[in-house]
Amino acid sequence: MCGRYVSPETAAIEREWHIGRHIGRHTGTVFGTRYNVAPTMTVSIIRSAADSALELADARWGLIPAWWKQSKPPGHCFNAASEQAALKPMWRDPYRSARCLVPALGWYEWQVREGRKQPYYLFRAAERPIAFAGLMSLWTPPGKEPLLTCAIITGPAAPSAAAIHDRMPLVLPRPAHAAWLDRKLTDAAAVGRILETAAESELRSYPVRALVNSSKLDAAELIEPLS
Repeated sequence: MCGRYVSPETAAIEREWHIGRHIGRHTGTVFGTRYNVAPTMTVSIIRSAADSALELADARWGLIPAWWKQSKPPGHCFNAASEQAALKPMWRDPYRSARCLVPALGWYEWQVREGRKQPYYLFRAAERPIAFAGLMSLWTPPGKEPLLTCAIITGPAAPSAAAIHDRMPLVLPRPAHAAWLDRKLTDAAAVGRILETAAESELRSYPVRALVNSSKLDAAELIEPLS
């Protein structure tokens, strides 16, 4: 599971995906680097607009399907298991027709050691932003304005991360981004083949302090290696 991650500043996302320049548009909040993004927070996602331009938008991290009728959102819907996403009612419609990218710099996992959980920071060797495979849904709460929501797709951990946790967010390689965002692609099998391109690509990790356990803390010191 991915329950916390580090999000790049908005300017870095715009540079990496050329949003707000020759192509694309920015309709969301301008954020600085965020070192402790947690479920239910507002996050930046990249989606394909009706004219196929890339669009940077705000979404609640924790997907709420469009058909959800209760005023209280469903719990634990911030991760979608890749093995279930094509068939499970919670995910199957977004899986076919509402996919997005969730920009990140890295994420946290917790390893159980002698009854206690040790947080680790996991990241790619390259310093450029990466993109988690994401799903999105536009939900209209009873009597309120529509709310864009999202989830991160997870899969079995790569070999270099398996000793820390058995699951991890699926990081899509850059050549797969356009296909993942293609609104015309609705075949579940073809979508699954895109997820199969997620690769380890020099994944690194190290233990960090338990400060990250509090979602109220957000500072660069959270990703400093544990001495």
